Amino acid sequence: MSLLQPRPRSGPLGRVNPVAKLGAGLLIAFPLILSVDWVSAVTALILEVPLMLLAGLRWREFWVRTAPVWIAAPLTGVTIALYGEASGQVHFQWLFVHISDGSLSLAMAAVFRIIAIALPGVALFATVDPTDLADGLSQRVRLPARFVLGALGGLRLVGLLVDDWRELELARRARGVADTGRLRRLGGMAFALIVLAIRRGSTLATSMEARGFGAPTPRTWARVSPWTWREWTLLLAGAAISSTAVAVAVATGSWNLILGDGA
Repeated sequence: MSLLQPRPRSGPLGRVNPVAKLGAGLLIAFPLILSVDWVSAVTALILEVPLMLLAGLRWREFWVRTAPVWIAAPLTGVTIALYGEASGQVHFQWLFVHISDGSLSLAMAAVFRIIAIALPGVALFATVDPTDLADGLSQRVRLPARFVLGALGGLRLVGLLVDDWRELELARRARGVADTGRLRRLGGMAFALIVLAIRRGSTLATSMEARGFGAPTPRTWARVSPWTWREWTLLLAGAAISSTAVAVAVATGSWNLILGDGA
């Protein structure tokens, strides 16, 4: 099984409703988005460690899945440190580059914020099955079933696009038209892939309507989306992490609301 595919649900958080995982991630991210300070981000990151340990990911899988986060966060910090608004003592200046105390502090806050927001989302959603998420969004959040199931059907077909691209490439090589003109070949294959996707989407839409999708009558569900004390516990944990991070930042005087005068 690929490390980039959802794993079988394991670990204490593996069988928690995906809607609760989504809600916990949003509760953690909300205060981190509102403030530009490193104290709240570091506090939230420390408190998130138990959640990531309970997610049931192996260490190698964890690092593979979170590799984009570890790459994007430092690059963002370097960019802000070089080109952020200069304030305080300026350590280096050249053309548009200004490295100052203010830009370095903002860069550090941005790095920790990105990591604190992204890591729990990756860890919690590593074991989420798209069908379970669709069931939860429809049954618990009460989103329109037609929209949710249509998105689920489209998501299930994403993997077929890779197979279609591979088959198109092999077919063109078999006909001897894939050896020259790489840019022209990519354009032709992309157009052919779009045509295949439209045809498959039309077939899927017709099949779904033939099975009663979009009918005005109430739907029945093959699987009930559970909601027990585990889901409430995870939501309370997310709220506790965010509130504690805000409290620590306010107590230390580092809370810097983006919409405030100190932003």
